[in-house]
Amino acid sequence: MTEHHRNSVPPTISQVAQAAGVGRATVARTLGGYGSVSAATRDRVMRAAKELGYRPNAVARSMTTGETKTVGLVLADVGNPYFAGVLKAFTDTVHRHGYDVLVLSTEEDLAKEADAVGVLVDKQVDGLVLASAASRNAPPPHLELVRARGIPMVLVDRLFDSVDIDTVVINNREAAREAVSELIGSGHRRIGFVWGPVTVEPATSLPEMDEVIARSLSSDGERLRGYLDALEKAGIDFDTSLVTHVLKNEHQATRAVIGMLSLADPPTAIFATESDALVGAIRALRQMGLSYPEDVSLIGFDDSSWATIMSPPLSMVSQPLEQLGRLTADCLLERIKGTAASSTTHVLEATFMPRASVAKPRGR
Repeated sequence: MTEHHRNSVPPTISQVAQAAGVGRATVARTLGGYGSVSAATRDRVMRAAKELGYRPNAVARSMTTGETKTVGLVLADVGNPYFAGVLKAFTDTVHRHGYDVLVLSTEEDLAKEADAVGVLVDKQVDGLVLASAASRNAPPPHLELVRARGIPMVLVDRLFDSVDIDTVVINNREAAREAVSELIGSGHRRIGFVWGPVTVEPATSLPEMDEVIARSLSSDGERLRGYLDALEKAGIDFDTSLVTHVLKNEHQATRAVIGMLSLADPPTAIFATESDALVGAIRALRQMGLSYPEDVSLIGFDDSSWATIMSPPLSMVSQPLEQLGRLTADCLLERIKGTAASSTTHVLEATFMPRASVAKPRGR
């Protein structure tokens, strides 16, 4: 046997036991995290395992303890700074409790989401977190698959009206209402909303818009309701031409905002509900030779460091990403441990960050 081949063979639990001077059962209890082991013995076993480069067999451990010490996270878009922030706080929290995290991104595609949930169920994860692409009034069938397998689950960012599952969201409606009210308070009455819920046929009236909201993602719908609340309170008529219904990407946002700004009575302010929507709005202004806030005031959602270094800095709605991720992890860990009570919807508050991207409309 060559030296290379000998070194490539992973150490066994028996070798760890021999190096630590204890029995195999003691090593198994120590590395598996079950049973009673003294602190001194635990230190000796862990030191021997580290020196030998021993890694526990997850499958064998799960057969012994009934746990895989892994949790799954199914997110709409891990490239989105919002989800990236939630993911970091979530992962940091569960890692401290000895769990590994499997992360799958669905690109807001329900078929991909169902496949991702199926993969994690097959992996026998100890718990699962889901940011679903399904509309709030139509919970997807794969929720029942998770329940049928007895896997603890927590929903994040999106909720369902008729599902009894722990959920962690922000108060999207109030956050949007406050942001739009800031624009109204500065004298704006023509305010564009980017993005509205994605539809094939845009709503042409308030009743139709209510139907669209009922079929949309809860976060999308609640932000649009907040926009409508602010208009109604100020006595401003709703204009469907100022709400986009396009696919959610920067290119579509740019086209939609150019279309708004080309209207006979264009908006004097824009409220963008996600980072890509805001970037698209800024790109549209530049393409049309306009600037903010001189020509059009801007407020965005999902505050970040880049918003503060823009010239001028952007007024933003800031979501508590660390708190969202940490609370989601805490809820899931309680479910896994069996210490949670009845399911709860946790609603966290966002914070409006006023900066220099809002001014009075021209001529006011």
